[in-house]
Amino acid sequence: MAQFSIKKGNPFPLGASVNGNGIQFSMVNSEDADCGIILISKKDSEDRIRIPFPEGGRRGNISSMIVEDISPSSYAYRFYEGEKEFVDPRAGRILGNEIFGIKDEANYHLSSDMDVASFDWGDDKTLCTPFNESIIYLLHVRGFTKDKSAKVKHPGTFLGITEKIPYLKELGITAVELMPCYEFEEYEKHDDSKKTVEYGIEPMKDKALINYWGFKRGYYFAPKASYASGEPCSEMRYFVREMHKAGIEVIMQLYFPDNVKMIIMQDVVRHWVMNYHIDGFHLKGTKVPITLLATDPLLANTKLFYDFIPEEEIYPLGSKPKYKNLCVYSDEYMYQMRKFLKADPDMLTEFIRLQKRLPERTGIVNFITNYYGFTLNDLYSYDIKHNEENHEGNRDGCNSNYSWNCGTEGATKKKSIQALRLRMMKNALMTLFFASGTPLITAGDEFMNSMKGNNNAYCQDNETGYVNWNTTKGAKELQEFTKKLIAFRKSKPFLMVSEEMTMLDQTSCGFPDLSFHQDEAWKTDLSGDKHHIGMMFTELTGVEKDHKHAGKIGTRKTMLYYVAFNMHWEERSFSMPNLIKKAKWSEMYTTGEPSTFHDENGNTGFTVPARTVAIFVAK
Repeated sequence: MAQFSIKKGNPFPLGASVNGNGIQFSMVNSEDADCGIILISKKDSEDRIRIPFPEGGRRGNISSMIVEDISPSSYAYRFYEGEKEFVDPRAGRILGNEIFGIKDEANYHLSSDMDVASFDWGDDKTLCTPFNESIIYLLHVRGFTKDKSAKVKHPGTFLGITEKIPYLKELGITAVELMPCYEFEEYEKHDDSKKTVEYGIEPMKDKALINYWGFKRGYYFAPKASYASGEPCSEMRYFVREMHKAGIEVIMQLYFPDNVKMIIMQDVVRHWVMNYHIDGFHLKGTKVPITLLATDPLLANTKLFYDFIPEEEIYPLGSKPKYKNLCVYSDEYMYQMRKFLKADPDMLTEFIRLQKRLPERTGIVNFITNYYGFTLNDLYSYDIKHNEENHEGNRDGCNSNYSWNCGTEGATKKKSIQALRLRMMKNALMTLFFASGTPLITAGDEFMNSMKGNNNAYCQDNETGYVNWNTTKGAKELQEFTKKLIAFRKSKPFLMVSEEMTMLDQTSCGFPDLSFHQDEAWKTDLSGDKHHIGMMFTELTGVEKDHKHAGKIGTRKTMLYYVAFNMHWEERSFSMPNLIKKAKWSEMYTTGEPSTFHDENGNTGFTVPARTVAIFVAK
């Protein structure tokens, strides 16, 4: 048995850390004096050395020691208190969970390990892409490339995403949001003493539950080993570095149940910023100390997303941040726009509010779909959820999806329904990308990925939960449409504003920055039975010189973009503002059939087909 030299350590840092020619171990423990570490040989797990913390090595509720002449590459470790053994919650790496979802209950055993691998970051740094220039892509690390259709060498891993960097760049993505990718135990052991699980639903007792999404308390300081093809710490760092080289930010979801202490949350966020160069975090949980994190000097350039930002607690009265790093992330836009898109009554007032909404001191994320709920394809293929494969009697998941199957539930060969569904998906994307705020799309929505009507695939570690890289004709058309739409947004400053539009003519060009229209120019009827409205954007392209009057500003050159949203089941007419004689309106793009031009009493207008979005342009 190996012999080690033991001496007193320091309370911080907690966990295991290199200290001179030894390793310091520090743990938070109760008043039980019988506590320490168990060293486990990596060559033979039966070779275990039990080392108690030395006397006098305790301050407050933290016990510590330094074990000298020990090689991190030779030993893993666990903490113990009395007869209880447990994994270090601050371990940088976890051993024993390298294969996702396949566990032998009799031999399943996790141990703590140290993250001591060296990594060359080069000149890497966080990107700090402004919210108004960001396009976010939400994905599940395993599910994004696990399906055979992804055609990658390392499916279901960080490297698998790295292989898709050229695709993400071509699409126009500036940031990826990763669902939980810190270590968690996805294998859920059955507890026969509990008759029900969350929401009072009793699962099938002959089915092992797999927590595919990972929304549970985890080992927050370690990357998930089963999401790596090799050594997880180095692979995740490589993934982040390569994403940064491509100009793509990495945002992590962190889920904190109510029993996680605030100081741990802060330490977790700091850990990923310092050790993995993570650009931002989508914080999830009801007791997240958002004010504490938002005022942490270390995180001043780190994006923090949360469902509510208490601005008055964070910023002094009347002040504005030089760099917006806080962002509201809620599903209000998703549900309201879904209702607008399928022509529910009384939605135009909400449409106007949400399309131009942009907080003064924070960013805001808009999305039509997310990891929970239907995919974009399923949103227009199913009226109701189909979660039977979750083995919870189809009682799990949200019942209010505000979806529409376009006439037939599920897959169909009817070309008319297929065409309508494709048009509805395009309408949704047009609505999203013509709104102020930061657009987010869910991986696979751009090529019609389907989960077969499942709106709660939390346990679907299979083809249902994986992204199917669809290559059908319709999928390719939608993918190309999405790519062009993102490129168009990036090319237009009026779609990437950092402050809410005023609806005033601030550039003295004769038109406001944003205006809304309908049957008549400059007028809108927001009654409950109205389902069509036009948004007009003004783009200042230059100023002509006034050759007759030296020193005076001449005519301002402008481009007008009129986006007609007709969600009604019948065609509707729109009236455009009058232009100077040389200018005229023309249709730039439509999600459906071409619009019909008409001119009555000198007023220009177009009749837009049912359930169609059309863009018109005028110089």
